[in-house]
This record gives sequence, structure tokens and C-alpha cells, in this order.
Amino acid sequence: TDKEGHTFSVFWVLVSVILGAIAMLCKEQGITILGLNAVFDALVINKINLLELIRKLLYKDKSLENAGLLRKGLLFRITLLMCGGAGILYLRWRIMGTGPPAFTEVDNPASFADSLFVRAINYNYYYSLNAWLLLCPWWLCFDWSMGCIPLIKSVSDWRIIALAALWFCLIGLICQALCSEDSHKRRILTLGLGFLIIPFLPASNLFFRVGFVIAERVIYLPSIGYCILFTYGFSLLSKQAKKKKILAVAVLGILLINVMRCVLRSSQWRSEEQLFRSALSVCPLNAKVHYNVGKNLADKGNQSAAIKYYREAVRLNPKYVHAMNNLGNILKERNELHEAEELLSLAVQIQPDFAAAWMNLGIVQNSLRRFEEAEQSYWTAIKHRKKYPDCYYNLGRLYADLNRHIDALNAWRNATVLKPEHSLAWNNMIILLDNTGNLAQAEAVGREALELIPNDHSLMFSLANVLGKSQKYKESEALFLKAIKANPNAASYHGNLAVLYHRWGNLDLAKKHYEVSLKLDPVAPGTKENYNLLRRKLEQLQKKG
Repeated sequence: TDKEGHTFSVFWVLVSVILGAIAMLCKEQGITILGLNAVFDALVINKINLLELIRKLLYKDKSLENAGLLRKGLLFRITLLMCGGAGILYLRWRIMGTGPPAFTEVDNPASFADSLFVRAINYNYYYSLNAWLLLCPWWLCFDWSMGCIPLIKSVSDWRIIALAALWFCLIGLICQALCSEDSHKRRILTLGLGFLIIPFLPASNLFFRVGFVIAERVIYLPSIGYCILFTYGFSLLSKQAKKKKILAVAVLGILLINVMRCVLRSSQWRSEEQLFRSALSVCPLNAKVHYNVGKNLADKGNQSAAIKYYREAVRLNPKYVHAMNNLGNILKERNELHEAEELLSLAVQIQPDFAAAWMNLGIVQNSLRRFEEAEQSYWTAIKHRKKYPDCYYNLGRLYADLNRHIDALNAWRNATVLKPEHSLAWNNMIILLDNTGNLAQAEAVGREALELIPNDHSLMFSLANVLGKSQKYKESEALFLKAIKANPNAASYHGNLAVLYHRWGNLDLAKKHYEVSLKLDPVAPGTKENYNLLRRKLEQLQKKG
């Protein structure tokens, strides 16, 4: 209870702070809800006249209580909110550190401009675009960076008109909010402007650099203020308009159009392909949009179309190393090795610590049989990313090609230590030990692998081969059958099981699996010869019988 006998609950103020903290954990902008609560408390609950309060503060008037600042415990509640906000920011600082995230010029070009004039003009242009998206949410894009909005570099740029329009409207609203004789109008406009501006401040680049040009998510909270202003404007028009039905139809039309736009945009967010393609018409100059369309196509196996979009991404942003890396990968798979090498070499030249590009460059150099360069590239990748199991796996393949078996085994062992479920590394270890006659060691590695990845049919197959050569036919048969159950259309699984039965003397079963293998793959190497040998043997047995 305050001095005047007004009661309020500290509990609900603290709940507000806790909910603000939870909102901030979801998105940093959530902390601004504390500022909105303070504005609502001052303007709606305490009905403070902001202009009168400013005058009293400027003239150091002692009667601030009459302005409502101390009425109903307002000052105490605002102090609680401020302390809560400071505490939340301190916790954030303790957890995440003081340094801001590292952004690049392509993320927010205006913030990297040398001229203060260019920065100021472009920041204000970004504000006007955000305001336009609230008024007319037609240009919606998942990413507005990478040249989507070219910088304004001179006052002769026609886009300056947007800045003038924005500040003309804002100054007009602020004047009405402060100077209007109607106290109700002042409160509504001040509340609307507060809800419009305060949540947007963290994204304004005024206090720190942000990592985007425009992000539609940051105008979600400001849309509350926009709705307040829009509704109040409609109420004023409806009082003065003679033909209110026309006005009502117009507003309903606007609502219907926005609902339809919301439904359309929601449908675009249902799939990556629709979302990325919808951005092409909004931001055709954005390299990241073309990159994402290309990546989506590549993931679906449409490499030819993906190449087209990756090339456009690199054309729009010649330093886009991720697009170069992905394009180089596709060209490598299509055996266009020389162009792939050029792209990957350029990528690591632009970004020397790009570990994935170094590894892919090593793969290309290995394919070109430039083994020393490939080895150097792999080790450079590992230098920049210590825990890189895929790179160790590829390094092991290089050593296997060079018959450096111990080095290959060590590299694959490193891959499995870093990533115990790395099936390819386990498989290659088993196969190499099997091929070099180390059956006992191959069996031990195979059993260790299956303990970690019990449902991997390729590991079952490799270990079954080793057990068959060690004449452990029953256990080998069980693994072959389990592998076939998991992958019944693998011709080699049936073919090798047939070889096992052939050695074991189960000729009928051998014949059955040879035939299944040949049906799945008529040109399987060695299977047809083994099958013909078996048939001749069966014919000889029949003649003897």
C-alpha cells in the first residue's frame, strides 16, 4: 500500500519480470516487454500526462506528485521492473559474455559503412521498410542480407522519399501524442507509439550492431502498437465519416486481404522449397536465397538445377565460400575435378580456416592422384577443426590408396574415437584387416563396431565375411541372414552368403542365393563364375548318384 492508500501486488510485478526473462530466453527482444509494462502502467493505469511531466522535470518543479509519478506506487513498480531488467541482463552477460556476436559485412552492410551519413541514412531506410511491412506485408522474405537491399550512398537516391514519409508520419503522431488537448487521445497515441517503438529498439542498430538488415520477427511485438494506432485511427474516421458502411467495408477488406496473406505465407513456411523459392521474387539480388534454393535442389538429387543456383549465388557474392564449397562438391561428384579444385582453392584462399573446404579440396586432389597435396589439405582441415571424424576417414582412404596400412588404420581409429557411430570408418578397418590377412584383428574390430552400431547391416556383412574365412560358418551364416533381412536387395549379400554355403557344403542353399544374387545384379563380378562352378559340381553329383 502506498502513502495515499492505493494497493498493488508486488507479486504480479515480479511475475511480469520472470515472464520477461522467459521471453528473453526465447528471443532477446523479449526483455522489452518490461518497458512496455512500464509504459502501460504509467499511461493507462496512472493516466500520466507525459508533456506535463516533461515540463515539470525541465523546470525542476517540486510538485511531481501532482503529475502522477508517485501515485499508486508507480515509481516503486517501475523501479522493480528496472531492477529486474538489469538483473536479467547481468545473468545474460554472465552466461554469454560481454562480446557481441561476430557479424560480417554481408549480414548488415550499412553497419560496416565508413561514412556516418551513409550509416544513418540506411538505418532510417531500414526503419521505413519495417514500417511498410507492418502496413503492407506483401514483400516477405526469410533473409534480407547479402545485397538484398542495396545501400543508399547519396541524397539523389529516390528511396530517400521513404525516409521523409516515415519521419513525417512519426513526428505528426508524436506532436499529437504530446500536444493534443484531448487527454484520452494523448494516452492512446503515446501508448501506441510506445508499443511500436520500444520493442523495436534492440533491432535498431542504435545501441549495438545487429546481424541482419531486416528481420520480420522483430516487428512482431511492434505490431501491437501498430494495431492500437490503426484501431484508434479507424475509430476517429468512423466518427467523422458520413458513409460509415463504405469505411467498414474497406476495413473488412483490409482484414480479409491480410488474413489471405497470412494463410499464403503459412503455406510457404510448410516446406523449404516453397519458402526459398518465394524469396526469389522479393530478393533476387540476395546470394543466400539462391544458395538455399540450390541446396534444397541438391538435397533432392537435382544436381543440374542446383549448379545453376549455386553459380548465381557465387556471381552475386564472389566471396560466398559456402556456395563455392557446395558447388565444388557437386562438380567433384560429376567428375568435373579441375573446376571443382579451382572453386575449393578459391574458397580456402578467401577463408583460410574453412575446414570443410580444405577436406573437400583434399578429396579432389586425391581423385587427381596428387596425393601429397591431398594429405596436406586433410591435415590443414584437421588443424582448423580438431574434432573432424569425416576428415580422418578420408585421410585413411588416402593412406589405404598409398598402401600405408598402419597410417590408414590409425586415421580410421581416430574417426571412430571422435564419432563412435562412424560406420564407414569401422567398415574400412574391417575390410583392410581382412584383405591383409589379419582375420583375428578384423573379427575383434567387427565385434567392437557391432556393439556400438548393432543394427548396421554393412558391418554385419563385413564381419560375416571375416567369420566365413575363419571357418566359423554358423555365426557367419547368422550375420549374413540378419544383414539380408535388413537389406534384402543387396546382391553382394546373397552372393557372399552363397559362397559361404558353397564352402560349407550346403550346395542347394548356395544355388538358391547365387540365383537371387544374379537376379538382383546379373553382372555381379565373380558370382556368375561361382554359380557355373556350382552347377557343374551338382551335375557331377547327379551323374554319380
